Amino acid sequence: MSMEIAARLVEIALNKGAEEAEAYVRMSKKLTIEVKDQAIDSLDSSVTAGYCIRVIKDRRLGFSYSTDFNNIAVTAENAIEGTRYSEPDDYLGLPHTPPSISSENGVKVFDNRIASLSESDAIEYTLAIEKSALKEDIRIKKVRKASGNFSSSNTYIANSRNIKAEYASTACSAHVMAVAEQDSESQMGWDYQGSRFLKEISFEQIGRNASRRALDLLGARKISSLRGFILLDNSISSEFLGLFSAALSAESVQKGKSMLAGKKGEQVLSERLSVKDSGLIDNKLGSRPVDDEGVSTSEKTLIENGVLQCFLYNTYTAKKDGVRSTGNAIRGGYTGLPSVGATNLYLEPVSKEHVTNFKGLVENVDRGVYVIETMGMHTANPITGEFSVGVSGLWIEKGQISYPVKEAVVSGNILDLFKNVIMVGDDLRFYGNIGAPSLLIENIDISG
Repeated sequence: MSMEIAARLVEIALNKGAEEAEAYVRMSKKLTIEVKDQAIDSLDSSVTAGYCIRVIKDRRLGFSYSTDFNNIAVTAENAIEGTRYSEPDDYLGLPHTPPSISSENGVKVFDNRIASLSESDAIEYTLAIEKSALKEDIRIKKVRKASGNFSSSNTYIANSRNIKAEYASTACSAHVMAVAEQDSESQMGWDYQGSRFLKEISFEQIGRNASRRALDLLGARKISSLRGFILLDNSISSEFLGLFSAALSAESVQKGKSMLAGKKGEQVLSERLSVKDSGLIDNKLGSRPVDDEGVSTSEKTLIENGVLQCFLYNTYTAKKDGVRSTGNAIRGGYTGLPSVGATNLYLEPVSKEHVTNFKGLVENVDRGVYVIETMGMHTANPITGEFSVGVSGLWIEKGQISYPVKEAVVSGNILDLFKNVIMVGDDLRFYGNIGAPSLLIENIDISG
């Protein structure tokens, strides 16, 4: 029925004078639970459905959205009316690909266990996070923000250039922060897991991991300033890659807001690293058969052996640069126009020569810090790449972990950070749609 609505919206818009038209329909069900002291602290359950239409007329853009499925003609008329008030733009246009793309086209993004999950079972899963965190050690005194998120959705896209795409998807994620206390000191640790499949989430393990992180930091000391090694936990590598990801958007480049502008074909990271983006990895939160314009997703290498190869594009930015969309159009929902964003963006080692396990990474550190927590990452400049962030972690000396570290500061430029990677861990892990392994980095300024 919803694909019929999308097709009907396009038909109405064309009949009323639009030269091109696109309809986007999304229906979703979400359940978010937070627990405290083995009881429900908050529960938010919602079902939403809405649609939008984008039209082009006389090189002008019009857009409108609604939740009233009995009033699609008025919504289409509003979009066309909107073209009267927008500026002409030669780069406007809609994509065209083979029609009839569905969720059966390869990538696994739908789990019936999540779609049919009862509220009581979802609560039990979330309670298990807190329970396992508290059981880990007597020094774990409390748990903050133990939460579970469960959702399912159906997406339908149709346009006047022969696209008809639809798919069903699910998502599940869990997050917790645990607090360890000893004498007058307290430390926090966290963990997160997310997937499109329930079987890939270990709610008990999330709680245990958060508690262990907090326990590891008890007894933290300050260190003297130095220039040395930092070993980034895969969660911290993912944070830096998330900051870096904005620079890979063609939209940012075209607006002059990317640190990678003008650097295509240049060495921008360590030659030991490549960066890929793929919407076709089974189970991952960023995966989907098509992007939010109905263009097929794919795997593409953005940075190869440290050399910048290409950027991420939607249809509009691709037309500006005279290239094809990479299938990276994203929307925040049916209320907005598509922008550019990653599907699943991840760091990958170029060869096995510089890859080792965690023990091997530590053994290669003369003096430095294993970073397991950052503070102030939001203050980093995504345009220049400059950053100065507080870090907590473990001091490493002569290949051995010695003691916890607090109130240290790591500063520099994100491009230099990634250029100075000398070894890569064998522990690639995704946090949301961003994935990275642990990274050993040399010649970094660490302030005590």
